[in-house]
Amino acid sequence: MHFVESKGILSARNGMNIYRGCTHGCIYCDSRSRCYQMNHDFEDIEVKRNAPELLEQKLSSKRKKCMIGTGSMCDPYMHCEAELGLMRRCLEVISRYGFGVAVQTKSSLILRDINIIEEINAKSKAVVQMTLTTADKNLCRVIEPAVCTTDERAKVLAECRKRKIPTVVWLSPFLPFINDNEQNIRRLLEICVQEKVRGIICFEIGLTLREGNREYFYSKLDQHFPGLKEKYIRTYGSSYEVTSPENDRLMRLLVSECQKAGIEWRPEKVFEYLNTFPEEKQNAAQGMFEF
Repeated sequence: MHFVESKGILSARNGMNIYRGCTHGCIYCDSRSRCYQMNHDFEDIEVKRNAPELLEQKLSSKRKKCMIGTGSMCDPYMHCEAELGLMRRCLEVISRYGFGVAVQTKSSLILRDINIIEEINAKSKAVVQMTLTTADKNLCRVIEPAVCTTDERAKVLAECRKRKIPTVVWLSPFLPFINDNEQNIRRLLEICVQEKVRGIICFEIGLTLREGNREYFYSKLDQHFPGLKEKYIRTYGSSYEVTSPENDRLMRLLVSECQKAGIEWRPEKVFEYLNTFPEEKQNAAQGMFEF
């Protein structure tokens, strides 16, 4: 872990990354890709120590309220956050200035801050986004070794439901020949239905591989699934999109089950929901914000 004094905190689309790198150890992580030009070891977390101050400066001068997104590149609730508390301080700033927040994570550490997230949701809007990949606890510990299991993530969704905090689930990635099967998809969908998630984001049954994350992923296949790397190379070559042979069938299943449960499954609609601050439609019916 190393600290930097950053010059900026919000992207043009109001995305926020307090950290760069991650210690969750997910074997498929796209953020390892060299295209992101990370000039340090991925596990050597770069910490923007002045993130809360930068965020306060930015939000105090913004004329129009909006949703602040975080977690799309690097999880804001990795291990060092338990000690540093920078995400918590940023949430306090967001609450103080009346902005909304959409947090994406795999970690149950988010429950530490659930009261602040609930407070933001009462004032404006907060959405918790949780990633689910496998219902198999043992497999989860292999492909996502240093973060909480799916059972614990389901408890986060349950707590959000109790507190009326809306949730969205990222069902991805699905690793061909590992967790791309109907039993797994159905079990994950059962969790989503039970916890009444608003939307599911799943572009396809598969994953993406490019320079940087491909090499790391293949090294982990050699470690945990001997012989599977060769099957990937034969099947996909150096393709960026690595789509499951079961994609069409499993996507039909996913869409069908979402439609039955009233869960939004169209990515563009889910992203619209995540990015829409309530005041943008303050003259519309309240139901406009429901899927």
